[in-house]
Amino acid sequence: MADKIIRIDNVTKQFPGGVQAVDAVSIDIERGEFFSLLGPSGCGKTTLLRMIAGFDFPTGGEIFIDNQPSALIPSYKRPTNMVFQSYAIFPHLNVFDNIAYGLRRERLSAAALNKRVEDALAMIKLTGFGKRRGDELSGGQRQRVALARALVKRPKVLLLDEPLGALDKKLREEMQIELRQLQKAVGITFVFVTHDQEEALSMSDRIAVMSHGKVLQIAGPQQLYEAPNCIEVATFIGNINLIDATIKATDGGDVVLDAAGFGQMRAPAVDGIKPGDKIVAAIRPEKLSLTGQRPASGAFVEGSIKASAYLGDRSQYHVFVRGRSTPLYVAAQNVERAMGAGFDVAKPVYVTWDAKSLILLKS
Repeated sequence: MADKIIRIDNVTKQFPGGVQAVDAVSIDIERGEFFSLLGPSGCGKTTLLRMIAGFDFPTGGEIFIDNQPSALIPSYKRPTNMVFQSYAIFPHLNVFDNIAYGLRRERLSAAALNKRVEDALAMIKLTGFGKRRGDELSGGQRQRVALARALVKRPKVLLLDEPLGALDKKLREEMQIELRQLQKAVGITFVFVTHDQEEALSMSDRIAVMSHGKVLQIAGPQQLYEAPNCIEVATFIGNINLIDATIKATDGGDVVLDAAGFGQMRAPAVDGIKPGDKIVAAIRPEKLSLTGQRPASGAFVEGSIKASAYLGDRSQYHVFVRGRSTPLYVAAQNVERAMGAGFDVAKPVYVTWDAKSLILLKS
């Protein structure tokens, strides 16, 4: 983190009534990084973003922006700009005037202002839309105009508070790709707030997962998904199966577990656990496989299918395993087009996995 654009140092925010919205949070964000704050509603992510923007001030701690202490500096004096979920496009103004709104205070010449706005329109792929009114635009177009209006001021940091939340699923996925490409093209640091795990995973260089005002883990998308540091992160980032177990022994680079419903299992060893410890073995649904034939070797458990859901590109199965109170969730890719293919619910099935796919988490 040699080139930090934002350093959040032990920041706390307490609202009247003793509500602790942000609790001693420290985060470093690199220059040019796409950084996401991810968590459920009420976790403190938007409050933290508003403190970076200068709309709220911390109760304690400091926020450095481009190496300058900024916690108590008003928003209009910070090198940041913000895009809101509602876009805040002026419906009575055309696209050109919406984008130019913030620039007019800079007293640019007409030629310089026109060039800045036209360059911004080209950047968001809306060349020729300058004379359209804000209320004549689609949701995706309004979102692009809001981005252009924020970027045309050339901030050092762009703050985005769930800007894709009002879009339908298909357009939202398209805009995720466009937004990421735009960030790479302009090279500005983006700090993005979302509650959508897939959105954060698909767009971010790094993600801070928040809960109850605290940061649980900061990591890249793959590490968060494949190596969560606690049960709360594991269950929030995608679907996962949790298996209660006890460490029985260590064996080289593996540990031997005694797990309810599974008997003995092997898993890669992790630091800080020893025989006798209670542990949770976690595994993602797509790391499990189903077969109707009892395997001759390897890790497997017998079960029965209690429910299934066809989701187009994949199917999800709920498999009951004797000794477990909750089903195992198994995701299978639908490679074949054959209709009616699947498993006979009247017959046992076998769930198999690779021991390396198990994640050990302290219970």
